[in-house]
Order: sequence, then structure tokens, then C-alpha cells
Amino acid sequence: MADIEGKGTRPRADKPTFRNEGAATRGAHFKTSSGEQVESQARSAGRNAAAGPVDSPRGAAKPVEPAASGVSSAKPMKPAAGGPAAEPVKPAGGEPAGGEELRRVKKKKHKALKYVGIGCGSLLALVVVFVAIFAVWFGMLGSSMSIKDDAERQELEEELTPVNSASDPFYVLILGSDARESDSGSRSDVIMLARVDPSAGSVSLVSIPRDTMVTINGSTQKINAAYAHGGSAMAVRAVSEFAGVPISHFVSVHFEELEEIVDMLGGVWVDVPESFSAGGGMRFEAGNQLLNGQQALAYARERHHVSGGDFGRAQAQRQIVEAVIRQVLASSPVELPGLIGQLANCITTDLSVTDIVGYAQEFLGKELTVYSAICPSYTLNQDGVSYVATMFNEWKRMMQLVDAGLDPNDATAEIPSEQADNADLGAASNSPAPRDYEDLAANAMTTDDVAAVE
Repeated sequence: MADIEGKGTRPRADKPTFRNEGAATRGAHFKTSSGEQVESQARSAGRNAAAGPVDSPRGAAKPVEPAASGVSSAKPMKPAAGGPAAEPVKPAGGEPAGGEELRRVKKKKHKALKYVGIGCGSLLALVVVFVAIFAVWFGMLGSSMSIKDDAERQELEEELTPVNSASDPFYVLILGSDARESDSGSRSDVIMLARVDPSAGSVSLVSIPRDTMVTINGSTQKINAAYAHGGSAMAVRAVSEFAGVPISHFVSVHFEELEEIVDMLGGVWVDVPESFSAGGGMRFEAGNQLLNGQQALAYARERHHVSGGDFGRAQAQRQIVEAVIRQVLASSPVELPGLIGQLANCITTDLSVTDIVGYAQEFLGKELTVYSAICPSYTLNQDGVSYVATMFNEWKRMMQLVDAGLDPNDATAEIPSEQADNADLGAASNSPAPRDYEDLAANAMTTDDVAAVE
């Protein structure tokens, strides 16, 4: 018998197997368990002779000759003339009779499906590689932005207040470190408190004059000394006590890199409130104009030839920061990671790249509202030292409006009860400046002397 499914098949020993050819019948043979031939072939031939010849186109049936091995080796039968081909008789197990070859039919795989599978596998591999590279890139950016000193980073984290929810507003302390080539140390010449409200799409920028009088470690100091004495943690603590709000994040902008940031964005639009000359032989004319990096840096540094002196410079700094924010948020989601990657070289922060991208995406598609203000202040000379003193009543009201997400310059706005009942807002608990200041402010330069931006 032919192998079926790879196994040899024998006829059953208790029952002969017959094959039909037309009307003729052949007697099958089989072996006994002892291997001797049974004489059924002779008996079958005798019965056929007694019955007489069988009408058949091919004549009488002939007995099948035994195979040399004693196992049937019948070959496929030829069809009778004019009749259909004889079908082999299947044994009880349903398998074809001996001699019939079983051909396996293999299903052909569709080439298109094969290529689709290969394509999907390649795409998946590319996605995995891309994600891995992107993760490494994000990690490198996060490392370049993070505070390198472990002790300083831990102290900062202890001062920061975590944000409860991604949609909740939070405060960020922004410091501008202006370390020029002629300087031996770094100074926080830009001190800005920002309230960020992702769900409302609004940002409030409040400048705190660098010479603001506060108490640091028990002595009267200018508020920018906090960063010089105790780094980012002490700066956060000093501003938090002065404004009466918890601060959740810290960002230090390297002043010299301001040029790179602005040029990277293709320049920034600024409404210059007055015409003046600045350092480096630059001249600014009043009006809305596009500033390149070098111009923006000179504009943000000038305090000698602008109205309000240092107060006027603080206003210019807020304008530049606002313009940068607007330019970044105006970019497409595809451009955003690249922009943040370049910004990472210019800042030091506790924020991760994922945090920054997440916050930026919250603002995408929303109409950005930016409020700009400065702590109401006046100049004060005490013991031969020039300070900036705080107008406490005005400062308290301003912080109540800021915390409520309202315009801090709106004199007619009604303070919500939540902010009105908060005694910490604008309390300036760490300021030793005179509480009776009306007469002092009337005879000094104040924040009201700044040229107004239209």
C-alpha cells in the first residue's frame, strides 16, 4: 500500500479487499499472521469458471497476481472502453486503497499578504526605533535643562509646591541671569512671577523689581540677593513669601542666550512705547516692530534712556518674554519639540521636557491671553543704599486679581470672595519697607512713571 500521511497502510487481515474493473471482479489476496498465502484465489477462480464467461469488452476477469513481498501492489486501473474510470474501493478507515498515491494540496500564500506582513513588521520596527531615539533625545534635553548640583536640586524641590491637576493654574518663578563677560558672578536681574492657567489659556506676568527691599536671613537685602546667596531655592522662598502664593516651578533664563532664542524664532514683535537710544549704538523708534536677537537683548537691558529707569526696563523684559511665549505657542505641534529642544540650551528648570510639551499642547488651539504688570513700587534711599520699596495696598490688590485670573491693571475689577478672604495674597510678609509710604512715594520715582504701551 502507498504511504498515507507518512505511514504504511495494510489491508485488514480478517477481510479481503476487492477492486472493481467494469463488470469484472478480481479476488484480492492477503497474508495470514503466519505469512502463508490463503487459497481464496483458487476458490474464486473456480466460482468464476462455473458461472461461465462474463460479458465484458475486455474479456473474463483474471486473478490478481501476488506481489513478491506478499503485499498487494495493485496498480491504478484503466477505464473500460466507453465507460467511466473505476474508483478504488476505500478500506473501512476511509483511506484510499493500496497503490493510490495521496497528494497533499498546499495552500499558496498570497504574495500581496506576504508583502503586507513584511511591511507591517518593518514599520513596527521603525516605530520602535523612533520611539527609543525620541526617548533618549528627551532624556538628553531633560538632563541639559536640569539643575546639575544634587544638593541645590533637592533644596529647590523642597520649596516647590506640586500642582494638584494638569488643568489647575500654577505659579512659576522666572529669573533672568545676566552674567556678562565683565562680571565675575551671576545676578538675577530679571525677576518675574508668572501665573499659568492652561484650562483658561491665560498667563499673567508680574515683574518684581530686582532692588525690592526684603529680609533675607535676618538682614535687609535686595530681593535679587536671594539667588546669589542661596540659589534657586532661596529665590523661590523669598518671592513666595513676598507674593503670598505657592510656587510650583522654577525657570532660569541665561541672559546671553536671549539672542539665540529670538533668532531661532525668526525674531519677535514688540510694541516699543517710546523712541530712545540704547547700548551698542542702537536706536529704537516708537511703534510695533520686529526685533532680531541682538536688538531684543539691547532693548531688554536698557534702563538709562527709558522712562521709569529700572521700572521701564522691567516692562521691556516682560514684552520680550510675552513675545517669545506667543511665538512658541503659534508654532505647529510638529515644530514644537524642535523648538523646545533649542530652548533647552538656554534655560535651567525643574520642569521636564514632557511637562513643557504637555503644558504647551494645552494652550494650542486656544486664544492666548497675556496680562502684564509690575509690583507697585517706588524708589527709596535708606542708610545710603538705594532700594525699591513696596506700595502694600496696591500690591495686595494686584495679587488678588492675579490669583483670580483677572487683569491685574483693572482698577474697576471686583475681587472674588475667595481671594478677598486670603490674607496671604500680596502680604509681602518679608518686606521691612515703611508701611506708611504715601508721602514717600509722592516724592520718588514710581512704577507709574513708565511709558505706557498702547
